[in-house]
Amino acid sequence: MTTAAKYDTPEDLALIAASQQGDERAFTRLVRRYEDLVYRYAFKLCRDRDAAEEVFQDTFVTVFRKLDQFDRRSKFSTWMYRVVTNNCLMRLRRTKLARASVSIDAPEGFSDHPRTDVDGHVIQTIPSWRETPLDGILNRETRHHLDGAIAKLSPDYRSVFVLRDVEERSAEETSKILNISVPAVKSRLHRARAFLREELHGYMKA
Repeated sequence: MTTAAKYDTPEDLALIAASQQGDERAFTRLVRRYEDLVYRYAFKLCRDRDAAEEVFQDTFVTVFRKLDQFDRRSKFSTWMYRVVTNNCLMRLRRTKLARASVSIDAPEGFSDHPRTDVDGHVIQTIPSWRETPLDGILNRETRHHLDGAIAKLSPDYRSVFVLRDVEERSAEETSKILNISVPAVKSRLHRARAFLREELHGYMKA
């Protein structure tokens, strides 16, 4: 399910405009409209309930203070994702959660230029990742192992994976949220998926 049908509506734009003019009731309604998106994404990114609750609070404090800076050049949901991401990444980087992560700049078994056999066929060192929604390929046990594997990703790679493969944001929107180039989004996602494939080897459904 994408956010398009639920968020970024004309009603949202009206609430934003009123909030920017100091209408507290409009701001309260805006918070209620986006509180599910904020908490859900914060939890998926932080992988910790207490951290997600803190990020949730920090996010709406930030939105209250900086809503006048929202200029409508991007979708409001994109702007909200950016605020949540910044708050969560700052928190992760100063806690043990980040220090416990695994570097995947060059994960074992992964290469941008994979080896080939004598006939020129690629030697597959990592089991294939199905091009289907995650919910369609994960059973309960696999989901548990996936959660653990995602928690091992460094914040920069985790944020790309969650936005692209969990929240189903486009590469273009993800680049705007994270303030990185589209090629960087694709590269980080490729490496994150490779790492997770290795971590889930033996748990993926046949």
